[in-house]
Amino acid sequence: MTPKERLLTAINRGKPDRLPVTIHQWQPYHLATYMGGMSDIEAFRATGMDMAIQYLDPVGMFCTSSANDIRRWSTPDWRQSIEVADPNPENFIVNHTITTPEGVLTFQTGANPKTTWLTEHMIKHDEDIRLIEKYMPVPELNIGETVELYDRIGDEGILRGYVWGDQAGAWQHAACLVDPQELIVATFEKPDWVHELLGILMEKKLRFIEGMKGAKFDLVETGGGSGSSTLISPDIHAEFCTPYDREMHDALHALGFRIAYHTCGGTKGIEDLIVANGADASETMAPVSIGGNQEPWEYKEKIAGRIALIGGVDQFGVLTSGDAALIRKTVHELFEKVGGDGGYICAASDHFFDAPKENLITFAQTVKECVY
Repeated sequence: MTPKERLLTAINRGKPDRLPVTIHQWQPYHLATYMGGMSDIEAFRATGMDMAIQYLDPVGMFCTSSANDIRRWSTPDWRQSIEVADPNPENFIVNHTITTPEGVLTFQTGANPKTTWLTEHMIKHDEDIRLIEKYMPVPELNIGETVELYDRIGDEGILRGYVWGDQAGAWQHAACLVDPQELIVATFEKPDWVHELLGILMEKKLRFIEGMKGAKFDLVETGGGSGSSTLISPDIHAEFCTPYDREMHDALHALGFRIAYHTCGGTKGIEDLIVANGADASETMAPVSIGGNQEPWEYKEKIAGRIALIGGVDQFGVLTSGDAALIRKTVHELFEKVGGDGGYICAASDHFFDAPKENLITFAQTVKECVY
């Protein structure tokens, strides 16, 4: 099988020639520091993994920190500006201001060479959602770029896409606009307001999905870590994630896209909800050692072949600091307990930044021993 055939067979819950092996995304810091400045395509080739390339443009707003990003995200009614509050590259703080005809919104981000995070959220008052509803722009997907990248990957792997927003899921996006703790409290104190915000975001996401027609994505990522059961209860997930996830997935399926639902954290207690949202695959099956709340094989037993599975490998304790023996033990255990029936892609359970290239090569070589 080609890498593309192998990955798609697993996503379709079948048994390929061998267990597929990949990672969620290459991080720019890791590529520059440990892979000699390679591109993501080159890094897959150098390590021997099955290629899963993530197309990520345009990204969410909280990553906006350059003049080009500001121009892309600004309109006459949604004018963005930034001010560097701290230029320290290890704690790069940026103040963001958005000016609309009816008011101003602000938020703050922090960054270091590895990643970016939010230090102040955009929505500070209930009425701020009116400005988001009326003025927040929805960017257009560059269909031509997706087609060109898909053709460049060819049979070497798959192209992954996304739904616009700071996170793909409506709840998960809302948790980037409102302090997550405040958002959780709001589900009890003012649930109608939370649903209104989610509806506003869904309308924009569905508009973006309408513009995805013609894009060549093998897999589209939805969800996000804020829907994990390590952050919210199954009851909150059922009311504030599942209905919106299902609506989004129905729209994506109508365009012929397969879907991976991302829960970078806990899955315990929401297994049936993940199946019910209509996704084709569930990721990243974070093991207990990396902060998950059940082991991948425990999750697999509850899912019972109803959805494909991606992930399961501790990217820090195994791929970054583990030795070859631990990598081999982990891979073979996952093949035996999770992948034996097919429908499984062995992968890091999320981003890594300092994994040695040699460990990634060992990881790929070991997975290739797992033959059906």
